[in-house]
Amino acid sequence: MKNLKDLEKSIKEDIKTLDPIELKTKYLSKKGLLTEALKKIKESKDKVKYGKKVNDLKQTLEKVLVSSKRNTKNISTDGKIDPTAPFDVNTREEKRPKISDIKGSSHVLLKERNKILEIFQRMGFDMMESKQIDDDYHMFESLNFPKGHPAREMYDTFWTDENFVLPAHTSTMQNRVLKFFEPPIKVVLPGRCFRHEATDASHEHTFYQLEGIYVSRDASLGEMISVLQGFLEEYFETKIDIRMQPAYFPFTEPDLEFVISCPFCDKSGCSICGQSGWIELMGCGMINPEVLKAANIDPEEYSGFAWGVGIDRLVIMKMGISDIRDLRAGDINFLQMF
Repeated sequence: MKNLKDLEKSIKEDIKTLDPIELKTKYLSKKGLLTEALKKIKESKDKVKYGKKVNDLKQTLEKVLVSSKRNTKNISTDGKIDPTAPFDVNTREEKRPKISDIKGSSHVLLKERNKILEIFQRMGFDMMESKQIDDDYHMFESLNFPKGHPAREMYDTFWTDENFVLPAHTSTMQNRVLKFFEPPIKVVLPGRCFRHEATDASHEHTFYQLEGIYVSRDASLGEMISVLQGFLEEYFETKIDIRMQPAYFPFTEPDLEFVISCPFCDKSGCSICGQSGWIELMGCGMINPEVLKAANIDPEEYSGFAWGVGIDRLVIMKMGISDIRDLRAGDINFLQMF
């Protein structure tokens, strides 16, 4: 705990002198001081007390980083911009960056999505992009949601006047993939999803999801657990424990929720896992025989498993982002941290 007091003192001093990018690099990067401190929870004699202190320091630093405005200047005292105001080229030209000096960068969601896809590609999975507008058949009927089925309400989403739907999950691609490929099938499907949902720090109406599909003559739950655990340990760069709990999805049978031990506190409890030590991460299960039949695959000959996980959620967990809405707020100070 003495080292944590020194770390707390260092953070307070650096907040006064370092810019947001320097702060993030020093404390929250892969080899940052706070990141290293989190890894030492397992070695602590009092894991709960140690873990709480480290996470408190992390939250304090994150609040400073997100709210920091050191790299911006107010254009006017009331925050409003007059686009009709005259522009004095002679007095402002020196302050304007040259086009050749402006460097672009990839959004943190795109960068992390590519890392996720690279992991699955190394595991032998093909990749297809999900659609951003679809029809009722692929959204519901091909996934064992007949018309009038009450489970449709779980996927409340947006419809066009022409009766097309904005997908509420990337599972809309399952029927197409199962018809397009010959078994054995190993495919992941990243895509944007939309839901008519109240937004808060952990929910958004628009988000990215990753669907996974695996079909073979002897696919099993044990194989599914091995694939998902291997992926998560590679992505979070740490060993994790897992457990399964019952769920309900019309397109899988049995239906499961994949729960992992918190990779940041070693189950001692922190802000990321809600002090429980465990995180309910994704829905998964064996592909329902009716879904296989709808794609002309004989369920007596083949079996498969599928899962769907929110990419946004993986990113905010890995990066320690407290509000999912920050990913799409367009705040340049926030984006520069990544």
